[in-house]
Amino acid sequence: MKLTAYSNFALRVLQFAALRAPGLVRAEDVAQAHGISRAHVTKVVHELGQAGYLETVRGRGGGFRLARAPETVVVGEVLRFTEGPFELVECFNDATNTCPLAGICRLSQALRAALEAFLAVLDGVTLADIAANRGALLERIAPRPALEMPAAGPEPEPERGPETGPETEPGTAPETGPRTGRGCPRGADAPVPEPERA
Repeated sequence: MKLTAYSNFALRVLQFAALRAPGLVRAEDVAQAHGISRAHVTKVVHELGQAGYLETVRGRGGGFRLARAPETVVVGEVLRFTEGPFELVECFNDATNTCPLAGICRLSQALRAALEAFLAVLDGVTLADIAANRGALLERIAPRPALEMPAAGPEPEPERGPETGPETEPGTAPETGPRTGRGCPRGADAPVPEPERA
């Protein structure tokens, strides 16, 4: 047997309200503490308010709080509201049942007994009970401060290639020696002597 997400959210909302009672709680607080959607929390709060479990306050600085004392809100009662009829198997619904074994099936009887035992335990638990360890619960769901990022240091110098000599202006070639003419090294324009003859 597994409870629906809706029932889980409803119990978390009521527990949170019991922890903060008699103060107001924001939907954002519950969503952040339990990692669930704010939209889901808002829907649950609205329906719990209509059912008389919560009192909602609109406007800036508003929120919700318990409409009843936490010791009067029974968990089993809340689950009957959020889950509706506990139809564990098809034969639990007389209107839609098509099982030919209905009425004589011992499995069905055992499941009914198990469901009754399950609800009997929760009928003995109130919101005050599940919020009794208030200090530990509030510490666990308290907002955590954001981690501080280390300050960024100076950007590293861009890597350079091997030194090739002094930079030259674009479009010019590096000098290779003293020049005597336009663009020619010294001696480049001098006549080449003829080789000596034997």
